[in-house]
Amino acid sequence: MSTLLSAADEAEALEMLHRLRCTDGLPAIIPTEKRVAAMILASGLVRELSLGEMGPAKGVATVEKVAVAAVMAGCRPEHMPVVVAAVRAVLDPRFDLTEMQATTHCTAPLILVNGPVRHDQGPIASGFGALGPGHRANASIGRALRLAMMNIGGGRPGEADMALLGHPGKFTYCLAEDEEASPFPPLHVDLGFAPGDSVVTVIGAEAPHSVLFSGAGDDPERHLRLLEVLAAALANIATNNAILAGGAAVVVLNPEHAELLAAAGLGRQDIAKRLRELCIQPLADLRRYAPAFAPRQDSAGGKAARHCFAAPEDIIIVTAGGNGLYSMVMPSWCAGPHRNRAVSTPVETGQFCEIP
Repeated sequence: MSTLLSAADEAEALEMLHRLRCTDGLPAIIPTEKRVAAMILASGLVRELSLGEMGPAKGVATVEKVAVAAVMAGCRPEHMPVVVAAVRAVLDPRFDLTEMQATTHCTAPLILVNGPVRHDQGPIASGFGALGPGHRANASIGRALRLAMMNIGGGRPGEADMALLGHPGKFTYCLAEDEEASPFPPLHVDLGFAPGDSVVTVIGAEAPHSVLFSGAGDDPERHLRLLEVLAAALANIATNNAILAGGAAVVVLNPEHAELLAAAGLGRQDIAKRLRELCIQPLADLRRYAPAFAPRQDSAGGKAARHCFAAPEDIIIVTAGGNGLYSMVMPSWCAGPHRNRAVSTPVETGQFCEIP
């Protein structure tokens, strides 16, 4: 059970939460018993159910405690199934949550949402400014996961969370794929889920890196230039993808760039395969800029360069944002026992209970 606190009014309660370091620094909704009960009811799960241990503090992530985080974040009850799915994803051992919470790198869990649930949440934004302000579902769902990681997992700055600087995505980092504007099958379908499933995919990622591309309209190889520009941003010598290698990363194509690639006959797998081929680093550069992480001369097997990604499947590609010059890439941490894998979890909407 969660600890029940008492205060004279909500203003005093908020100051108490700040003093106890239970917030992310922003004002929070006070998690009263009535509000938390409504959130639990919306999950369709019993309050005592454990979703797993959340490191590094090894706090037990019960449905009740996750509901407290969701209330504080400003979620509506219908957001709760997505929040639960995101928590389940980061608690999967492949996500390396304990290690990710403690790293000095600026990684944060990026929540990608697919399927019908995108439209049931307010909705979850996928178009213009989807990662920016003004979208309640995106902001609240991502923030709920962060508050759970702080208050259940103990990931507080300068204590367990040792990120040297962090980035704004550590407040909230959530968007939906724009499946309607995408020329490709939805991400979750390519991952093996049914089209009617709702799925959350979570990966520890840096803040978005802007990728500007226009290209000459009459260039028959314009799609190849776009891929080259994306690769240059995705695994440049300053990223963990280049230095540590073997992890994953995200490419967010705006609909115009996605259509350009699709018009050239490329599907999601083709794009990932080509990006993997392009994302290489000369070993000489690695030894020059990051000698501690570069392969030794006798272990390089005579190779002159190293792939930044082990397989095309490690490059997650979605369509989102508005049309125009800019797409985005999100390099990742690439460390931990499982290299901080992306994890996909179904959203269990069938258990949703209507709030009376």
